[in-house]
Formats: sequence, structure tokens, C-alpha cells
Amino acid sequence: MNSPRAAWLFLAPALLVLGLFFLLPVIAALVLSLTDYDLYALADIRNLRFVALSNYWELLHRRLFWSALGNTFYFVAVGVPLSLTASLGAALLLNSPLARMKPFFRTALFAPVVTTVVAVAVIWRYLFNTKYGLINYALDSVGIHPVDWLGDPHWAMPTIILFAVWKNFGYNMIIFLAGLQAIPGDLYEAARIDGASVPRQFWHITLPMLKPTLTMVGMLTVAGYFQLFAEPYVMTEGGPLQSTVSVLYLMYEEGFKWWNLGSASAVAFLLFVIMFAVTATLLRFSRRGGEA
Repeated sequence: MNSPRAAWLFLAPALLVLGLFFLLPVIAALVLSLTDYDLYALADIRNLRFVALSNYWELLHRRLFWSALGNTFYFVAVGVPLSLTASLGAALLLNSPLARMKPFFRTALFAPVVTTVVAVAVIWRYLFNTKYGLINYALDSVGIHPVDWLGDPHWAMPTIILFAVWKNFGYNMIIFLAGLQAIPGDLYEAARIDGASVPRQFWHITLPMLKPTLTMVGMLTVAGYFQLFAEPYVMTEGGPLQSTVSVLYLMYEEGFKWWNLGSASAVAFLLFVIMFAVTATLLRFSRRGGEA
């Protein structure tokens, strides 16, 4: 048996699983997005009609879709830099030779990642409650009036961003910590001998050596933050005034609240196209920066 045939035989089980549980559902959803599959078609398949690109055309003319897209971009544009900054800062602190009890702090900072989103979001709802929350209690103790964190359209999304950053930064922190530990210590020793300060060491050694890791973590974080759903679903239910409705939340409502499954599939593929375009652009800029 030649090696290519043996390789395909070993890959066959994994390819079969991917085909059945990933590729086939994706193709089915794409076909579904070209139909008016709704509650009536669910009851009787004869009510199903092929509508071509009508679902996409209607979505592009819906104000709610553009509002949800704007909310999602706002979440990504603010949340991703905050998450990367927090995770890199925590990794630098844990990698410092002055740090003590590193295993404990590494576990404590990573713990939010493995907790259930829904359970923790419920706790955060109580923390940011307008009347009984600990956050407003602390503000009131220093003379600051209570803030309606989850009921004010200006504060609801920043509160969700803060929660998402706290929930997810530990995962990136572990990746950054591995990247920092892979940087040769001789580079820092040579820089110290040459009189380079700590900020200059960070700018000229740490960041360039971490660039591949930073690029990968950045794209993974962007892709993950575009899929915002659980946080607004539990904490605000898309409100107030639809200020926290994300694209994925809109897809959920279209598919499982109004049973417009064709429209929901169209939302999913529009989100895929947007995510692909954004990540491709980021990758292109990172390559240009590397060539420069």
C-alpha cells in the first residue's frame, strides 16, 4: 500500500465526521437561506418556496439588521483591544521574575474562562443591578449617584463588553504566557548590557517576538467576539431599545422566536462573509507589517 493511500485511509474517519456534522449542515443552511422556510413550511413542506436572494435583499433593507451589525462592530472594536491588552498585561505580570505564587494566580485568572457563561452572567446582572447591585452600592458610598448599567442604552453595551473581557481574557493570557516563555532570555540580557530600559525592551524585543502569537490571538478574538450572543441574551435580552442586539442574537430571534428559518440562515451567512472579510483584512495588514 503506497503512502498517499494509507494517509487517506487514516484521514477518512475524521473527514467523514467533518462532512456529516459540519460540511453537510453548512450546505443545508445555505440552501435554506434561499427559501422562505418558516413555520408554515415546517408544518407542511409543500408550503416551501424558492426565493433566491430575497432573504438577503430584505435583510440589507432592514434597519434592525444594520443596528445589530453596528452593535456587533462596536462590541468588537472596543472589546478586542481591551481583551488583548488585559491578557497581555496579565501574561507579562505572571512572566515577571518578581511575581510570586504564579500557579495560584494563573489558575485564578484562567478560572472565568471555564465557568458557564449563563451562570456568571446572572451573577453580573445582580452585581450591576440599579437598586441592589454591589457596584452601585460602592458608587453610592463615595457620593456617586447610581447608574442604570443594564437599563440605559448608553451603558448597557459597555457593561457587556466589560463582562466579556473579564470572562475571556484568561484564555489569551495563557497563549501569551507561552509566547513570552519562548523568547530567549539572552536577548533581554544583551539589551540590559546595552543600557536598554524596560519599556524599550518591551517595544524592541517582546512585541516583535510576540507578533505571530499576537496575530493569531487577535484573529481568534475577533472571530469569537463577532459571535456575541449569550451575554446580551442573559443580561439584557437585546435591550434596552435594542442597543445590545447583535447579529447572532438577531439570527436567534429570526430562527427560534419567529421561526423564519430561511431569514435566519441568511443572517448566518452574511455574518460569515463579514467575519471572513475582517479576518482576511487583518491577516493582510499583519503580513504587510512583517514585510515592512
